[in-house]
Amino acid sequence: MDSSLLNDKHLRKFFKYFFKKVLILSVSLLLLTVETSFGSTWGFWAHRRINRLAVFSLPPEMQYFYKKHIDYITENAVNPDRRRYAVVGEAERHFIDLDVYGDSALKILPKVWQAAVKKLGEDSLRKHGIVPWYIQTAAYQLTDAFKDKDSKRILRISADLGHYVADSNVPLHTTRNYNGQLTHQEGIHAFWESRLPELYAAEYDLWIGKAVYIENLTESIWSSVDRAHLASDSVFLFEKQLSEAFEPDKKYSYELRNNVLSRTYSQDFSLQYHSLLKGQVERQMKASISMVSDLWYTCWINAGQPDLSTLNDYIPDEKEKKAEAAEQRSWLQRLLHIRSESDN
Repeated sequence: MDSSLLNDKHLRKFFKYFFKKVLILSVSLLLLTVETSFGSTWGFWAHRRINRLAVFSLPPEMQYFYKKHIDYITENAVNPDRRRYAVVGEAERHFIDLDVYGDSALKILPKVWQAAVKKLGEDSLRKHGIVPWYIQTAAYQLTDAFKDKDSKRILRISADLGHYVADSNVPLHTTRNYNGQLTHQEGIHAFWESRLPELYAAEYDLWIGKAVYIENLTESIWSSVDRAHLASDSVFLFEKQLSEAFEPDKKYSYELRNNVLSRTYSQDFSLQYHSLLKGQVERQMKASISMVSDLWYTCWINAGQPDLSTLNDYIPDEKEKKAEAAEQRSWLQRLLHIRSESDN
């Protein structure tokens, strides 16, 4: 074989490998930049804030453990979003399209998963989101973790549960028109849960008092989702009315983010929309904090109120760190459609 051809083949293989690694690194840095630059949005900021504030509503018997690990509870509140691209079956845990089931959705839908699967079929349910059912599942898992006094599982499930609860309290997570794509209001999702908290969350009063025991978990979870869905009408209506009163060049503006000029909703439009909603974003965020704390507390009570002060400290071992790194790679591969090294 011609040595020059062999060298060319190895050279092409090297450059292919090199540029793929550069691409992965670049996207990783880009995602980190996005997370940092939007640190005050409903996305990462709110999920972390909700979990963190929920800790302070717990009784002293639980606060000892949760405060000790409050950084873990806070930072890992965003893990479910990171898994959306890496884990099959994760995405549907974040929403439910109630309007798909008609105006009587809350009467039609069985509140317990097994009954819902029997009536509607699992594939259909997952297609339109399963967040209220999955919160129930996560709550049962947390109760078992408390019973087993497994600090690792308690923290992991607590952090995840906080995320799903927060998502279930966002009106736009309860409708198939989640981004206004069906009503020519594209971008409303990020507007409601990112732009508005970014501008006004510093003014919110998010103190909720002490956690309370939930007598009926299933009913409480579904009632919370129902309240969020009922709020979705005003989310769309007020944006539409306000848009009709604004010139396009007044509705949007350009702002510098991380030295990048980005088009976003103007502060004037945002202020008027936020005022029309009359504290809706603040109420839903506050409801999330309350529900997260109440669920943690209820799971602990249902587990027999184990003594959390005797639990060992949880420090991720090398196996867990490697698993997390593998999950991150899988996330990037799915996001970029990159084949693994073993693929031919």
